[in-house]
Amino acid sequence: MAGDPYLGRVITAFEGGITTRVITHPSHPDRLFAYEVTFLLQHPRVVAVASQKPPLHFHPHQEEYLQVVEGRLAIEIEGQERVLTPDDGEVTFRPWTNHRLYSPVSKGAKDDLKVTKFLLSAETTSELFRLDTVFFENWYAYQDRIVVKGDKVDLIQVMSMFDAGGSYLSLPRWIPFSRTIARALGIVVGRWIGGILGYQPFYRKWTTDWQFACRKMEQTIFQRRFADRSKTE
Repeated sequence: MAGDPYLGRVITAFEGGITTRVITHPSHPDRLFAYEVTFLLQHPRVVAVASQKPPLHFHPHQEEYLQVVEGRLAIEIEGQERVLTPDDGEVTFRPWTNHRLYSPVSKGAKDDLKVTKFLLSAETTSELFRLDTVFFENWYAYQDRIVVKGDKVDLIQVMSMFDAGGSYLSLPRWIPFSRTIARALGIVVGRWIGGILGYQPFYRKWTTDWQFACRKMEQTIFQRRFADRSKTE
């Protein structure tokens, strides 16, 4: 975390319904990133999407860690759903594990819970196409386009961002070799075809550390043309 240009930064989404503060993990300062995430569960934008679960996905290269410090948070791991509280301590999502997390309050349900706060972090890795703050910053901004501005979800754009963030959309578990196929699809559609069609995983207007975002995109010929380090906006 030393020298992290994001340290102390607060990333907001859903018009303030979700805030993510970049921190040094209080118990594991060597982790690649750590966030204190706050969901305002009664915020109109959060309420509006409460019944829509985020995409089920996995990370091949990293363990991801989650610890609820206030309120409750719903998670799904390999088809098993549960609601976490501070008493559950830290939960680990191992590499290749299908998972997602979401608000514990369903739209229209009567629940007095107003705030959920949790720590989210991941182990370090030498892979550049990895889960990191450049990814989260752009992913939150793209979700804002969908939730706040009403844009339609573009699957190729999602797959492009996810691939560059070391994340892949899960396929049904009954499909043989589903994770291998899902990762291959993420690379072929998100990175190769997406790059040819002009989809970039990171955008200058959404990115604080543009130099590192360019470094990531320079790793593949399909995205190298987007890595213009001279861009200011």
